[in-house]
Amino acid sequence: MTIDDRHEPPAQYELRAEGRIVNRLEQLERDNRRLRRYTSTMLVVVAMVLGLGAALIWYSVRSGLPGSPMTISAHQFVLRDSDGTMRGVWGLGDDGAVRLVLNDGKGRQRVRLSLLHDGSAGLSFADSADRKLAVFGLLPDYTTNLALTDPAGIPRAVLGVSPNGSSNLVFADRSGSTRAGLGVDSRGLGTFTLADQEGGGAREELLDTLQMDQADSVEAPASPPSSPPAKGRRTNRSQ
Repeated sequence: MTIDDRHEPPAQYELRAEGRIVNRLEQLERDNRRLRRYTSTMLVVVAMVLGLGAALIWYSVRSGLPGSPMTISAHQFVLRDSDGTMRGVWGLGDDGAVRLVLNDGKGRQRVRLSLLHDGSAGLSFADSADRKLAVFGLLPDYTTNLALTDPAGIPRAVLGVSPNGSSNLVFADRSGSTRAGLGVDSRGLGTFTLADQEGGGAREELLDTLQMDQADSVEAPASPPSSPPAKGRRTNRSQ
């Protein structure tokens, strides 16, 4: 209130005060409308940014962003079904071996692919009791083996190739004893071995027979001396 206001008549003073109040209300309304416009504009901008972000994420997941890395680094990947059962594992073990394991619907290992630190590789197929029914192996010295077992887990047939060029196909009975063998040694000589029931009583390790021609890696003389066949075996060797 100024000095001039105090000397004005009451009616004129009230009109002046009412005019100031009206002006302030109008200014508040203008500010309020301006604030609403700013708020609406910000909401639209935020919605557009969120929409663009969602579209960008969807596109990157579907086809990948240009220049984005296309690899994922991890120590192990685990695959689970809708019930939470582990159906597969791909990872690096503590021994440095890389393994891919596939499980059945009950989480039992059925297929295993392994690569050891020294380069040895193996592929095996197992039954529900984790008995290996078929095993394929590759050693760093280029030895390859394919072993087939019966439901009891006993090797019954083995096919192998040695680094010296010899190859063998060996058959065993239910006890794991070698009963028949067919092969070609490093000199190119074919061999056929058949064990009778009496001579094959002693149990032999079937997998060890794959190494029977390792000594042939040294060049043999032109006419090697003949040696009698093993007891209880009938051997035929042809050039």
